Amino acid sequence: MKIKFLGAAKEVTGSCFIIETDKTRFAIDCGMHQGNAEVEKRNGDVAVYDPKNIDFFIITHAHIDHSGLLPRMTQNGFRGPVYATEPTGDLIKILLLDSAHIQETEASSRIKRLQRYGKHEKILPLYTKKDAEAVCPLIKTKTYNEIFVPGNGIKANFLDAGHILGAAILELFIEENGSSTKLVFSGDIGRCHQLLMKDPVTVSNADFLFMESTYGDRDHKGEEDSLNEMAEAIQYSYSRKEKIIIPAFAVERTQEMLYSLYLLNCDGRLPKDIPVILDSPLAIKATEIFRHYRSYLDGETQSLLKNGEDPLDLPQLQFSSSTEQSMQINDMEGSAIIISASGMANAGRIRHHLRHNLWRPGASIVFVGFQAEGTPGRNIIQGAKKIRIFNEDIAVKAMIWTIGGFSAHAGQSQLLDWLGNFQNKKMPVFLIHGETGAQEVLASLIRQKLGFDVTIPEYMEEIRIKAGIQLEELKQPRAVKQPVNLSPLLDELKAKIDYINNQTEKIQSLPESRQTEIIELLKKAGSNIDEIKPNL
Repeated sequence: MKIKFLGAAKEVTGSCFIIETDKTRFAIDCGMHQGNAEVEKRNGDVAVYDPKNIDFFIITHAHIDHSGLLPRMTQNGFRGPVYATEPTGDLIKILLLDSAHIQETEASSRIKRLQRYGKHEKILPLYTKKDAEAVCPLIKTKTYNEIFVPGNGIKANFLDAGHILGAAILELFIEENGSSTKLVFSGDIGRCHQLLMKDPVTVSNADFLFMESTYGDRDHKGEEDSLNEMAEAIQYSYSRKEKIIIPAFAVERTQEMLYSLYLLNCDGRLPKDIPVILDSPLAIKATEIFRHYRSYLDGETQSLLKNGEDPLDLPQLQFSSSTEQSMQINDMEGSAIIISASGMANAGRIRHHLRHNLWRPGASIVFVGFQAEGTPGRNIIQGAKKIRIFNEDIAVKAMIWTIGGFSAHAGQSQLLDWLGNFQNKKMPVFLIHGETGAQEVLASLIRQKLGFDVTIPEYMEEIRIKAGIQLEELKQPRAVKQPVNLSPLLDELKAKIDYINNQTEKIQSLPESRQTEIIELLKKAGSNIDEIKPNL
């Protein structure tokens, strides 16, 4: 069989793996690429997926980096089934509709922005609500430990990954040319002992393993330390009458934040008069889905719910569903805790809250999840002095908190512990869903401590595998782009600066309004250069 890596290869987004056997062609996950502009261009390249010739998709969990391109597939001819667990099926429906709304809104905004400059270009959204709605009838749900047959010669089984509600480790049993091969795709492996979720199920055998490596280079802080740090962040801004902004993924991270605030409230460490505002229609809907699927939650959460306690509720919790309600939040006086999406601060309402609070010295911005390379969240935690939001340069003056202990991903030690349960030491391990640095650290530890052979695939790489034979054929990925030659660009930029410098007297003779306009354009050019610095 052949496997092609169409995402989550030396990156943490865009998860998708095309598998082709002698009888069928299907895919594990169909995630959106997120990060810088170059990475996100991949979302438009539908040809590499060939959607019309994909028989079915199996989705490990609902997060957009694992499901977000499904509407692009239906938009371009895919009509087969999409298999997922029951909660994942429900979560996908609301996540894709929300994503489509964002795509349509951003396309409309770009059109208006160009029109203000006198340009008229046709800009289409990546996909529309109609495309997202077309996915919903295709979703076929399964429970954990229910072996099903998605295609000819294929058996599949979902196991609890302990990551988010309904997240799955996927066991695949493939019959091909008279032989049987077992593949395991870890999906995203959950952190043990996290709130709400059960611990991930262990697996003891496979012929090939495809394992996530998001935090392959580090462990998380302990749960108690993370809760203490959250309390410290709240007290810091509460005492200064400023706001605490928490960018959080609408699914799982928001619910864990509510649970954490519930625990702080029970301990008397959450001020009674501080409003907690959930400003995300999507997160509000997702929270109801969490409540609906109680049997998927861990034992402690189920006991609380059975006894009439709701760890996803607080006396001071407020919901902001409409745009008007969201706008009113930033007119509020005093301190408040605002939980809003997106978790990487690259879309949605969170950008408005950052615009109003990032420049305030007494405010707190609390990051509680992974920030992909190239996203505003990643730039902020790496020390950017300014962030561009809605074409405006916003100074970073707020206190920045990064609390990794709330991650829904297993840390390095937990990944190694989970992998250690596999008994077949000849099993090749492919590290996916991780950035290169984290993967290389984890690969070295796996080889040293567990003795497995480890491969780190490239984007667009294709391999041919067969049980008992590690790699029968290896097809190289697309040629990597050569580094850009900066010299001509820098020479051109210098020439333009020299020209402006030589025109100083002429500029000073212009009307004051025209001089001001030129100064603003030069400031904007300088700000664009400043945006490069955090990436160096």
